[in-house]
Amino acid sequence: MNFSNKVVIVTGAASGIGRGIATAYAKAGGKVVVADMDNAKGNETVLFIHSQGGKALFVPTDVRKEKDIIQLCEKTYQRFGKIDILINNAGKSGFTPFYELTAEQWDDVMNTNLRSVFLCSREAAKYIRKNENGGSIVNIASTRALMSELNSEAYAASKGGIVAITHALAASLSNDRITVNAISPGWVHTGDYDELTSIDHAQHLSKRVGKPSDIARACMYLTAKENDFVTGVNLVVDGGMTRKMIYEE
Repeated sequence: MNFSNKVVIVTGAASGIGRGIATAYAKAGGKVVVADMDNAKGNETVLFIHSQGGKALFVPTDVRKEKDIIQLCEKTYQRFGKIDILINNAGKSGFTPFYELTAEQWDDVMNTNLRSVFLCSREAAKYIRKNENGGSIVNIASTRALMSELNSEAYAASKGGIVAITHALAASLSNDRITVNAISPGWVHTGDYDELTSIDHAQHLSKRVGKPSDIARACMYLTAKENDFVTGVNLVVDGGMTRKMIYEE
């Protein structure tokens, strides 16, 4: 898939899955905007992309703040003259024992994970709809929108909300030729892959743990113009774990 001259914003792109997504788009010819709170790692990501011959811009962004998101889109448009693709990747987990979970902690997870999807999508879509052929938005949810671990209430609720707002946005933005989809990753290892054990891999139907590149390729599939018949979906990328029936022996 070729993304030459496509302008792509990736939130939470300084590290982990976000960095994998940003570098993949740059390698495919995209002009990537790295949005993150971590200035040091954000600039490192941009330098890495430049070292590979790609084009990238770092814009310090706290996705909990509306003014930061507005500024992010304005700076992107000023630098590149358009916005084609938005990847809403920024998020936090923050598992806390339920009886100890405060309203402030709940709000922080919601503002980081879910409110940011609303704000980033609203602001980016104002520019994307100016394009003759529209564009795409991908929201990174989680398999925790579908299944749960202990003490994951805030995280699960935020990711479930992302899946719901995705199909709502797909409907609302359809007249602007903007596709909107979600990806729900399972276990995606962002550290040293060699640290994983054979048991880690074997428990997956795919027989391996996920990598950031798996999510990056899914993003590219959902944002390729050839695939604009796909909108409003939640693509689960988890090595089959949510389809595996598990009994303890």
